[in-house]
Formats: sequence, C-alpha cells, structure tokens
Amino acid sequence: MKMLSKYFSIFFLSLTFLYAANKPLVLITYYSAGGHTKALAKAVSEGAESVQGVSVKLLKIKEVQPKDILTADALIVGSPVYNANIAPAVQRFINSWPFKKQPMKDKLGAAFVTGGGISAGEELAQMNILHSMLIYGMVVAGGPKWTSAFGASAITEEEPFKKTKNNGKISLHFQEKGRALGKRIAELVLKMILQ
Repeated sequence: MKMLSKYFSIFFLSLTFLYAANKPLVLITYYSAGGHTKALAKAVSEGAESVQGVSVKLLKIKEVQPKDILTADALIVGSPVYNANIAPAVQRFINSWPFKKQPMKDKLGAAFVTGGGISAGEELAQMNILHSMLIYGMVVAGGPKWTSAFGASAITEEEPFKKTKNNGKISLHFQEKGRALGKRIAELVLKMILQ
C-alpha cells in the first residue's frame, strides 16, 4: 500500500509540474526613469497574477533575455512618455525583437505608459508600442473599457494627480487601470490558448 501511495504522489507531482510548465506566460516589461512606470508595471502585474491559470513574469527591459520574449504568450510593454513618444530604451528593446520567420506572430500584445501631463502624448506613445507590435504580427489589445482603449496610462506631474516630486508613486486611479489591463490580457491569453 505504501508503494502505491508513493507512485500516486509521484504521479500527481508530475502532473502539477506539467500543468505549471504549460501555463500561458504573460511577460510584463518596462523602462522606468523616475519610478512611475515601474509603479504602473507592478499594478499591471498584480492584475495579471489575479487570473488563475497563467504564469506572470515582471522584468525591467534591461533584464529581458531573448528566450523570455520567445516563450511568452503575451507581452505587455511599458514606457514613460518622451515628447509624445516612447523612451529610446524602449524603442531599442522593440528593435531587438527577432524578426526572421516571424516568431512574434500571433502573440498577444498590450501597452502602458506614464506621462507628465493630461494630453501630453500618452495615447501617441501607447500607439507607438502597439504599431510596432503589429509590424511583428502580434495581436494587440487595449484595456477593458473605453476610458483605457489603448492600454493603461498614468499622469504624474499635473494636478490633481501629481504626487510628491520624484517619489515614483502614481494615483490609485491609475493603479486600478493598470490592474485592469493586466487582468484583461491574462484572461485573453487564456482564451486564445485554450481555443
């Protein structure tokens, strides 16, 4: 009887490992100069982690390895807004993605950004990321509501959202938008993989 119990334990442990290894992977990566984009990335990650059945990896852009991109089923990229564009480090990261044989094709993609002021280029920066994802053949998605149609964004330097200078905090309102984006992408990638 002990031997049978041991075999069942090994069998169920093996099944657990296989299940964990086969979960869709959501890779959330970002560049953050002042901490605001990092704070929003954390919120996006929390939203994705709230969905059972997916694995979530949160990395700074400089920590991402080629295998991370290739094994991810969904890729959510974050950037601060630089003159209505993405940060140069984020553009270099996107330019480094593999292009030959289209290994990015049909991966799910999304974007989040942080900008200083209201109407200071957040949507343009999000679209820069999404346009690049489309070039690579990715399937892109925005947030769950029309108020975050291009993804998640946060305002950091204009009232009423301005926090103490350079402390890297963002308003709870924008944290919730980040969580909603992460949750939506995790749910979508599950639907895509399971169908």
